[in-house]
Amino acid sequence: MVGEHSSKQYDQELEGIRSKVLLMGGMVETQFDEALNCFRVDDAARADKVMADDHAVNQLEVQLDDACSHLIVRRQPTANDLRTVMATIKVITDLERIGDESSKIARTAKNLHARGNAGFAHFDMIRSIGKATSDLLHDALDAFARLDGKQAMQIIAADEIVDHEFRTILRNLITFMMEDPRTISAALDLLTLAKAIERIGDHAKNIAEFIIYIVKGADVRHGTMEDLESVAR
Repeated sequence: MVGEHSSKQYDQELEGIRSKVLLMGGMVETQFDEALNCFRVDDAARADKVMADDHAVNQLEVQLDDACSHLIVRRQPTANDLRTVMATIKVITDLERIGDESSKIARTAKNLHARGNAGFAHFDMIRSIGKATSDLLHDALDAFARLDGKQAMQIIAADEIVDHEFRTILRNLITFMMEDPRTISAALDLLTLAKAIERIGDHAKNIAEFIIYIVKGADVRHGTMEDLESVAR
């Protein structure tokens, strides 16, 4: 009876942590969407708010790390339970870094508008990678909420779309700078912005990999698509 009671308490504590992780995920998803809007619309106050909101994300990361550490010490989880807690800690770190990248996007967008260079930026070019990455992040959070290994595998494959979009932007920006050196300053800011978006896609992919680790017990980081397919079978 004591063991059963302890198990229920552990489940409740772990579920409480998962709920807060999803709250954190919602915060960074909103932060990212708002950062993209800062690029589309000249709104310095909105950009400042995105950067200020990162403080709340950082504080939640500290609280969740502490909660996970206490859970390990008190409950001493083993096997699947320990794997879940350790993977959750990794997810928390990726979410915090998404917040950092969103702040970078907002700050860069604010600088572009302040210099009057946003018109050069070709918002459609950035909008494409922004939309693909936003979808990737949303799907990763949804897969984490449901511990959906199949969806997680699809997310890993879809990250290639974001990588392709970034490579296309990079080629275009190099062309702009070669044709007109006056665009170099704005182009470098745009490159910073696009790279931050691409990094958010990488973090969403990381979350998907940790979901697979929880569900399948397989570490698919740095593996090939063939490795991933073998895990799926």
